[in-house]
Amino acid sequence: MRPTRAAAAGLVLAVGVLAAFVLTDRRAPARTPVTLPQSREQDLRERLYAALQPVVLANCTLERLGELGDGGYLMCGNLLQAGAGYSYGISGYDGWGCGISTRLGIPVHQYDCFDTRRPQCDGGQTTFHAECIAPTASVDAEGRVFDALATQVARNGDAARRLVVKMDVEGAEWQSLLDAPPEVLDRIDQLAIEMHGDAVDTWTQYLVVSRLKDRFHVAHLHMNNYGCGGPQPPMPSYAWEALFVNKRLATLAPDQHPVLRPHPLDSPNNPAVPDCPYMPDGVGARPR
Repeated sequence: MRPTRAAAAGLVLAVGVLAAFVLTDRRAPARTPVTLPQSREQDLRERLYAALQPVVLANCTLERLGELGDGGYLMCGNLLQAGAGYSYGISGYDGWGCGISTRLGIPVHQYDCFDTRRPQCDGGQTTFHAECIAPTASVDAEGRVFDALATQVARNGDAARRLVVKMDVEGAEWQSLLDAPPEVLDRIDQLAIEMHGDAVDTWTQYLVVSRLKDRFHVAHLHMNNYGCGGPQPPMPSYAWEALFVNKRLATLAPDQHPVLRPHPLDSPNNPAVPDCPYMPDGVGARPR
């Protein structure tokens, strides 16, 4: 988790239109945030937390890639077989992107328009872009360049390749993923992402997670301990790291037993304090 950036906007649609939207493609242009009554807001947060609970995959061996603390992510190491990698949110270092590139021998494109220091990667095929991800192309008042996921992938010649993606973009993830074309999401093998629950309304969060779960299983969830005790119960933190694995690769285990958390390979983002405590049963409600 890095310094807060301009968050993506939420959605404002009539309730009936929103309900129909969930059942279709879950994409819409940016709108102002949705405000729900407190009782409905709490129910929606509980549903969001339930939807993020990891499942047990029979064919996934979790490995840690990247830094020990902030910047490291758990991936299904045995399922890494993409043709290109995309690493969003760099801040001058990118152990994840370098590790992916050197391990798989593939190009990894690194994106950050707030911190334009180029990370070093000996032996890797990494290319740094002083640009950020956003729903659409734009240039802000400070001259920072933004563009959409689909445009960036196509510009790099990866429109037909299978992708592995890491994203930590301080709230820009929500609308960027909500607006990403289905065919681009379908090509992502694994998405390791830090989601920032304080950046947009809960309804937008729920839409994005639901849209991702149409195509992906949640294989891992880790709470960023810089945000422990955030104002969004039952979430233990206002920022969380999730691993989404494409359903065309992942096989659900017959025994869906509770997932141990934190995982032995997890590492506190802030090494000076323990990881966030989870709900008493360690799992929380099952997805509905």
